[in-house]
Amino acid sequence: MNLQSDDFELFGLPRRFAQDRNAIDNRWKELQREAHPDRFAAQGAAAQRVAMQWSVRINEAYQRLKDPQRRAAYLCELHGMPIRAEDNTAMPAAFLMQQMEWREALEEAETLAEVDALEREVRQAQKAGLERCAALIDTQQDFAAAAQQVRALMFIARFAHDIGQRQDQLGQ
Repeated sequence: MNLQSDDFELFGLPRRFAQDRNAIDNRWKELQREAHPDRFAAQGAAAQRVAMQWSVRINEAYQRLKDPQRRAAYLCELHGMPIRAEDNTAMPAAFLMQQMEWREALEEAETLAEVDALEREVRQAQKAGLERCAALIDTQQDFAAAAQQVRALMFIARFAHDIGQRQDQLGQ
């Protein structure tokens, strides 16, 4: 194992968006077994520290690879298109209008059923956004457009969190 490897190399996976979650999970378990600090107890504290560094690196890679949105962002970054969500919030007008409509619907929702219906719509939008990422990354190799799609998914994920909070309020 090489600490300088990207997450895909580390896990022995092809550098693409489409991944088998079971394969990611299984490889994570294998890597954790190989790098577990207890396996290096007889070799001393220094070897255990190195093993701990490996465990941290493996866990970081696992968190990125198992989450489709984070995996898409990582692939964009690997191909020279960082997400830059902090300073690049430009979105198409239609997307912004959709966001405003969803916000209004959430504010006006008075019943849990109304919020649940909005949640289903937002989850469908997330699913469609991830499918678009798959096409942009794996088929079209358009990492600039994929980065914009990831930024849109980040907006949607934040809104989905707000829906969850509203559901909690109405459920009490």
